[in-house]
Amino acid sequence: MEPIGRDQNYFDLGGDSSLAVHLFVQIEKTFCIKLPIFTLFEAPTIAELAAVLRRDFAPAGWSPLVPIQPNGSRLPFFCMHGAGGNVLIYRELSKLLGDDQPFYGLQAQGLDGSAPPLTKIEDMAALYVKEIRRVQPSGPYLLGGYCLGGTIAYEVAQQLRAQGQEVALLALLDTTDWSKIPAVNIWNDGYMALERFLFHVANFFRVDSQGRSEFLAEKMQALRNRIPVWKGILQARFHSSSNGTPSETVVLGRIWKANDRACFAYSPKPYCGKLTNFRPMKQYSLFDQPGAKWDTLSQGGHEIIVLPVFPAGMLNEPFVRHLATALRKSIDAAVQR
Repeated sequence: MEPIGRDQNYFDLGGDSSLAVHLFVQIEKTFCIKLPIFTLFEAPTIAELAAVLRRDFAPAGWSPLVPIQPNGSRLPFFCMHGAGGNVLIYRELSKLLGDDQPFYGLQAQGLDGSAPPLTKIEDMAALYVKEIRRVQPSGPYLLGGYCLGGTIAYEVAQQLRAQGQEVALLALLDTTDWSKIPAVNIWNDGYMALERFLFHVANFFRVDSQGRSEFLAEKMQALRNRIPVWKGILQARFHSSSNGTPSETVVLGRIWKANDRACFAYSPKPYCGKLTNFRPMKQYSLFDQPGAKWDTLSQGGHEIIVLPVFPAGMLNEPFVRHLATALRKSIDAAVQR
């Protein structure tokens, strides 16, 4: 886009998580300074990023814990990354929950290219539990995650409870028990692609004319930004460690592939606490399997909250407002309990 002003917000311009990886790679190449991607939460404009680069002290090293919105006196909400590995997707949700609700994201190891991605949900959860307890040493805890993030949050809750800690809220945002899903092949994968397109169309017609233009622009931007990930998945097949430092697209591809494998290899055990399940109005046919919605695993109660949105839209405007309202109510109820 041209021109871009020094005080224009990266996110308001349409920037997202995939583009952010490219942005910070270019910053590192130009200034020889490696900044964590979550710097965008603190400095989303060119002027603010320049101020960060001018600081005399070295930036903090990489950490899986991202303070998306660290202010407020309420219990913090910890939200796990999705398949893409980063947590920029939660920015709007965090804003809508309010300035008094601390919101932390847990991003995937390896996003900075300095370490290989983790390949087991249990290992991811063990790392994130350490980071969570560094911010909040003891419970009760508020946990959640979208899609794959909900699966990770489920295991984080299991490990926290095994350590004698209380989990007040475990919020699964459009999350499936992947162990109940049949193996994906070219036929059902193609059918899912068709369903995804139809769900996008259905979401499009659920908003007014102004919202439709914004929704369409957002989806087109997301498609353009997903291209580097697809490219990276292909490149990762032919890239070996002997070839030097992998490109940012290879890093994205490896993380996405590792996360996909991890979620389908994970076999969840029964959970003795309560689950709060945020679902869209309809689900992909492949995911609509008996027991895939955690019903048989939630031994402490299972609350289902159906939102007025189809899949792939829960975190997008304007539908994210419905999620924020429902999640805020669930947080309030959990704290009261």
